[in-house]
Amino acid sequence: MPETEASGSVIPDEQRPLDQIPVSPPNGEVEEETGEGGLGLPGNKQQLTVFHSPDNFNVKHPLMNKWTLWYTKPPSNNKGEISWNDLLKEVVTFDSVEEFWGIYNNILKTSELGLKSDYHLFKTGVRPEWEDTQNKHGGKWAYQFKDKRGVPIDDLWLNVILAAIGETLESDKDKEIMGAVVNVRKAFYRIGLWTKTTGGGKGTPKEAALMEIGKKFKGVLKLGDKDLVEFSGHTESAHSGQSRAKAKYFA
Repeated sequence: MPETEASGSVIPDEQRPLDQIPVSPPNGEVEEETGEGGLGLPGNKQQLTVFHSPDNFNVKHPLMNKWTLWYTKPPSNNKGEISWNDLLKEVVTFDSVEEFWGIYNNILKTSELGLKSDYHLFKTGVRPEWEDTQNKHGGKWAYQFKDKRGVPIDDLWLNVILAAIGETLESDKDKEIMGAVVNVRKAFYRIGLWTKTTGGGKGTPKEAALMEIGKKFKGVLKLGDKDLVEFSGHTESAHSGQSRAKAKYFA
């Protein structure tokens, strides 16, 4: 659905190249003449948020952390060797609610991405790679939607990233979540939630915290009791030579 301004007029949907996404307003002092009946006549000044004007907002609600969006583009058909790092592109960084919506509303939805594409949303300073120093001792919760037909992947991915940036998937003291990933493949969609550790020993507070994250992640994905999200460590995944390794935990 297209967004509407405060006056009720429609802001047309628009999608732009990833390097042209509006992150901040042209200047920090943009104001709107509200006037009588909101008709733009001389009157009281109103501070703009993204809900009034996606491009000209000047009020920001800060997030607890700064986040960076990354994109993995599909490999070309060239026969030459192309590393995964060559396909991974850093897109944009944001740290407010308004900037998030300004970005989200101007990029392709997950359902519109090409096959073998990925979106990665990670805390700034953390690369979405197993080898990153902040990831190498961690792992991920993941669920694979094997039948893509009828899967509301856009809504599910949005729910997950909102929960991540809203810090609702873990308690303040845990500081486990590094980022989230969605994979678009021919036969499935997969959404993953990366964590800093693989939990402690059995029965430890770290294991309990990790399991609680898994349960909340499952709830955000709106899965049934019989649907299981799996947790595996990055080290095990690297040794297995694929993105999925034998699961350590289920939720």
